[in-house]
Amino acid sequence: MNVKLHESTGERWFKGFNILFLILVGLVCAFPFYYVIVVSFTTPNEFRQGGLLLFPKSWTLLSYEYILSTKAFVKAAGVSGYLAIVGTLASLAVTSTLAYGLSRKRLKGRKLLMMAILFTTLFNPGIIPGYLIVKNLGMINHLSSLIIPVLTSGWYVLLMKGFFDSVPASLEEAARIDGCNDVSVWFRIILPLSLPSLAAFGLFYAVGYWNTFFNAVLFINDHEKWPLQILLQNLLIDSSTSMGVNTVETGLQEIPSETKKMAAVVISTLPILLVYPFLQKHFAKGAMVGSVKE
Repeated sequence: MNVKLHESTGERWFKGFNILFLILVGLVCAFPFYYVIVVSFTTPNEFRQGGLLLFPKSWTLLSYEYILSTKAFVKAAGVSGYLAIVGTLASLAVTSTLAYGLSRKRLKGRKLLMMAILFTTLFNPGIIPGYLIVKNLGMINHLSSLIIPVLTSGWYVLLMKGFFDSVPASLEEAARIDGCNDVSVWFRIILPLSLPSLAAFGLFYAVGYWNTFFNAVLFINDHEKWPLQILLQNLLIDSSTSMGVNTVETGLQEIPSETKKMAAVVISTLPILLVYPFLQKHFAKGAMVGSVKE
């Protein structure tokens, strides 16, 4: 009896230590985000006083007014939004249909296609071949160069295929008896069942398109077509840029560059933070479905 009580007490101490440790780690990870938000709302005079700002005495939206009033930032946000919406929908369409086709054993050349997709997950062609392909296809300086080269992922295709493999074949057979063809089976049976998986992978794709950076550096030369991350990088490097705003006319020339940078970071991060809670319930289920067979 004493041994059981001793073990129970030790387990409670261990769980308590784990909770305190994880809270400490969480605070350490969350502090940079908190600091960015605080600085973005800090008044210019208080920021110039220096020191570590944990809680400003007064709050202001001047930095956000400056960022949102710039033509370059609005255009870049529109480009990133276009990539996130159109790119995600296109990627989900290609990934889901490809995975469903590979899950059907009657598909001719199925094993060859599987080997080709698996090969893409193991080997990367590199920067130069990728750039030459995009250039020869005439996609340089076009937004399609930020979507088509990353339209699908071999790893996501394999995971989604595992989900489609777990769908009972009797559902498809019953639908075909009722007169459904392949397209009807996909839209009426398979697609509704795969919504959790689509939500999870859609979040992955959306974050990737919204954070597009390296491909934009390679393929986009026109600053009018820069996504948000490229503009943000230029703002962080060159804080003197006005981003298309006449600061003398607007009266915003006194805003410190650091607060403008922090406001830009918050605005560029906010859309993903707003979308994630709505997809969180599907996140773990959709990512793991089909990966473990009973």
